[in-house]
Amino acid sequence: MDNLMKKEVAELLCRYVGNFASQKKAVSSLRNVSESTVIQIRKGNWDNISDEMWRAVGKQVGFSAKGQWTFVPSVKNCITLAQFFEDAKKYGNTYAIAGASGSGKTAAAKWYEGQTENVAHVECAEFWRKKDFLQHILMKFGKENAGGSVPEMMAELTDMLLKMEDPLLIIDEVDKLSDSVLFFFITIYNQLHGKCGIVMMSTDYMVKRIEKGRRMNKRGYAEIFSRIGRKFIGLPGVKGEEVQAICRCNGITNEMQITEVYNECEGDMRRVERMVHKLKLKSEKVRQLQTA
Repeated sequence: MDNLMKKEVAELLCRYVGNFASQKKAVSSLRNVSESTVIQIRKGNWDNISDEMWRAVGKQVGFSAKGQWTFVPSVKNCITLAQFFEDAKKYGNTYAIAGASGSGKTAAAKWYEGQTENVAHVECAEFWRKKDFLQHILMKFGKENAGGSVPEMMAELTDMLLKMEDPLLIIDEVDKLSDSVLFFFITIYNQLHGKCGIVMMSTDYMVKRIEKGRRMNKRGYAEIFSRIGRKFIGLPGVKGEEVQAICRCNGITNEMQITEVYNECEGDMRRVERMVHKLKLKSEKVRQLQTA
């Protein structure tokens, strides 16, 4: 990674940290990046930072060879999610959000986490056990090197959240969790209901999984369904004017190109990003040919 790339990563990192209430909160949202590394990058002391670390930081703060992607919070799905995040946070409520892949759930959660105090957005993985689950939540709330037994970690998390003002836990991609970890949500709910807002986010697969579990009278599924208010909140599709706003904020202003993006994206925000990148590359090649 050359110095120009490092300079761009450093600028993006400063902007990233500025979106959080504190540097500590920003660091807690980065994986395998220490606060001392962030401090050294921001100060311009780069000599002892490896290229591997530069790449690790860069990927998490938006550095990419295809340019920075501008998030647009005025999209309906983001507004809808923010409203439920706010309600859960303020009143200690629990909600379950279901939306198709590419509907912008994760991007909205990351944006909200960066804008708001005492919010932890956790992206689940299929291989997690209960201990992994709790460890990631504790780390997101700023507890470094979280460890101990599951009861000890649960007690530590409860004590931590009781001292916070209006904490919120956003559990993303919850449909990836095994039954044993998913059922642990019941324990978390029982101990934190009213003390911490909880928003579970998943694809529509989770709706079918809960319905099937209840229909087969499988242990735990009826309890989970009750605790989320016996309802999954769906997200609306992406509208044409929203795709237009996203395209314009990311450098695509040609109306025919914007229409092309909308007609082919199938409501998938990842598809929108990919098509915008493709169109920008195409435009760049045309400019190069014109100036050659």
